[in-house]
Amino acid sequence: MRVVCAPTLILISVTICCSLTEKLSNGSSTNIIIMLMDDMGWGDLGVLGQPSKETPNLDAMAAQGILLTNFYTANPLCSPSRAALLTGRLPVRNGFYTTNAHARNAYTPQEIVGGISKDEILLPEMLKKNGYISKIVGKWHLGHRPQYLPLEHGFDEWFGSPNCHFGPYNSSVRPNIPLYILFEGLDFIRRQTEAKQPFFLYWAADATHSPVYASKSFLGKSQRGRYGDAIMELDHSVGQILSLLQNLGIEKNTFVFFTSDNGAALMSGPQESGSNGPFLCGKETTFEGGMREPAIAWWPGHIKGGAVSLQPANVMDLFTTSLALAGISPPDDRMLDGLDLTPVLLNGSHQLDNRPIFFYRGNEMMAVRLGQYKAHYWTWSNSLEELKEGINFCPGQEVPGVTTHDQKEHTLQPLIFHLGRDPGEKYPLSVLSKEYQEVLCSVSAVVQQHQKTLAPGMPQLNMCDLAVMNWSPPGCEKLGKCLKPPTSAPWKCNWPH
Repeated sequence: MRVVCAPTLILISVTICCSLTEKLSNGSSTNIIIMLMDDMGWGDLGVLGQPSKETPNLDAMAAQGILLTNFYTANPLCSPSRAALLTGRLPVRNGFYTTNAHARNAYTPQEIVGGISKDEILLPEMLKKNGYISKIVGKWHLGHRPQYLPLEHGFDEWFGSPNCHFGPYNSSVRPNIPLYILFEGLDFIRRQTEAKQPFFLYWAADATHSPVYASKSFLGKSQRGRYGDAIMELDHSVGQILSLLQNLGIEKNTFVFFTSDNGAALMSGPQESGSNGPFLCGKETTFEGGMREPAIAWWPGHIKGGAVSLQPANVMDLFTTSLALAGISPPDDRMLDGLDLTPVLLNGSHQLDNRPIFFYRGNEMMAVRLGQYKAHYWTWSNSLEELKEGINFCPGQEVPGVTTHDQKEHTLQPLIFHLGRDPGEKYPLSVLSKEYQEVLCSVSAVVQQHQKTLAPGMPQLNMCDLAVMNWSPPGCEKLGKCLKPPTSAPWKCNWPH
């Protein structure tokens, strides 16, 4: 059967000009808080079906705000997704990817040479134009060498880790890291409110990343084990932050967004990972479980409470949306992948039609979603070699011909799923069906346009060198713990999956 593709209107990138009719009468700038969790799955919240119902504050946040059920990260791994959020650009554009091997996930371990490029414009740098003070609390993970750190890229304050992880919890008598992360955020909000200063708080807690940790007062509280303890503490912290905004009387002038950097890390096992709900696989993969995230927007007096949006959206939209809230035009000298979501958030019934979502793994576009359909051009979970060693990104979820353990190309005949009928990506459409042929026409046009306009950035995650590790961190002199770095001997990083 031959189907002729009719011309279609395709939305690839758009700047939506929106006068915020709900703008505050006093004309003050909107404060912005982005809460980015670490390896938290779509199914970890009670409002999204987690049966233990241990997230009362996040569930209340959703009831008071808008729940986005089709919200995605930009990459199934931590560093690239964080770079995408803060730049509004796909990792393949902003340089947070590798070309050392095909379709490999890469991040920033301590031996990485690269980091966020000086040519990228980060959200706090843009917000400075309107007098915002910005702070990051928690995980940075965009390079640990001095030129890559947050204070060099627009942030005014930083409390957190340059690399991957704070934990794990220990039994010292002083408050442990989860409390510091909460207190640092609360203190920043209070200080900026007293100074009548618009602020951006990037609150990037990492307690749900293996090894999972929680403070002593939360240990053993959850039905879900240590991971659930961490979820309960994060939920408590979110409640504390929202309560402070209300007590200070600034809740109607503060936009808060909650989400995660990638799907739950199923390969870490049930004691160290969460739930991706009905979706296939998890972290490291471009199946739904690896890239669809919990997402809640909260802004009393502006966002209608109890709303649910089916709009496909992603973390890069937070860059453009934040600029719109701050009254700042996005940079016009580069391609942005993020759209302004304010029409969707302030009018829950509004839709950005034909908005594609691209799924990248390293330097390869693995899949694209358009409307209810998702087309896989490549499939790969992880290698047979890793599988034999007990590493499995899709434990208990093998789907023949879909969760492949070698890289399978489907470019000429992509696997297409209807995510409304089949959110678990188990039943691809028949290639002989009229539905398949019509969807293929639409999706192919989107992919061709995307690839035509794609200009990859210089890859930042190719080279490793033990000499660049943090051998002498600040303060090591006082402790007598400074170490001499080894002689520089760079090599191409090995990214196995």
